[in-house]
Amino acid sequence: MNNICVIFDLDGTLVDSEGLGNQAFLDLLPQLHDSLETLTERYRGQKLSSIMIDLENRLGLKLQDSFEQQYRQRVAELFARDLQPMPGVLDMLATLNASKCIASSGPLAKIRQALEVSGLAGYFADNLFSSYQIGSWKPDPGLFQYAARTMGFVPGQCVVIEDSEVGIAATIAAGMTPLYYVQTGVTNSYQAAAHVVFDDMSQLPQLLEQFANTSQFNR
Repeated sequence: MNNICVIFDLDGTLVDSEGLGNQAFLDLLPQLHDSLETLTERYRGQKLSSIMIDLENRLGLKLQDSFEQQYRQRVAELFARDLQPMPGVLDMLATLNASKCIASSGPLAKIRQALEVSGLAGYFADNLFSSYQIGSWKPDPGLFQYAARTMGFVPGQCVVIEDSEVGIAATIAAGMTPLYYVQTGVTNSYQAAAHVVFDDMSQLPQLLEQFANTSQFNR
């Protein structure tokens, strides 16, 4: 599959980090009484600054200037202790014969830690792209477009693996093909908007093979 580039989201797609990221909010904000599941669904794929504004509005408070640093530190601690790859990801990456990269809204330090802790770093080398590098966050298509250009592919050759509404919207805006990964047992009314929805990472190589054989990838 040398004619396609697979662009992976990271959190909730390759690594099981969404719950850990939201657990950090619960740990740092005792006045926050949402369940972990509710927070995870509410903030999936959102950039941290937007989440912090939403938390301030909902809780009726002003977060301290040091809150972001405290939050990043708490997430790093939780990652070091508990982060795991999503089910089937290691086997999938071991068999995936295609150019691939990561495009994540998180900072590079977080991306690198997640990959090291989860055992995925060797599959991506330095093909890591962060919204913080270019100042563009999903649903804006800029991050995916930047990743594709840097990898040497045009949008029509790119498949994006995402688990969030904003990620799927960014993929479509970038002119790329979205594959919407939804964890088994998780329901989401947005699923119908994606071209393909799947819940088992072992299915991904076959799905990509099908796309690689279509005319849009042979321009």
